[in-house]
Amino acid sequence: MYLDNEDFIKWMEKLNSKLSEIGQDVRTMLNTSDILDDNEKILDNQDLCFLFKVSKRTLQRYRDKKILPYFKIEERVYYKAGDIREFVRKYGNTSSVRWDKPVSEDEV
Repeated sequence: MYLDNEDFIKWMEKLNSKLSEIGQDVRTMLNTSDILDDNEKILDNQDLCFLFKVSKRTLQRYRDKKILPYFKIEERVYYKAGDIREFVRKYGNTSSVRWDKPVSEDEV
């Protein structure tokens, strides 16, 4: 694909504008570290689905049962890391955890 100088300049201006917008978003995020208590981390639905290996619907059921605390910002659901830890302590099934001893080099 060939771009002449004028098209290239327009393309670079668009790219520069988008990068500036992203940079502003990052600066805003960095300046909001005091919003949550003790700089606690937050996770969204996608993070928690990946972490727990469950579907969004499963998380919805946990929220509906009021066993998984959450909050919303503009219809997006977020979870505090401390609430997730408490949820795992209270409802986690430790009998399914496998504690394998490390394999020594002699056994390999």
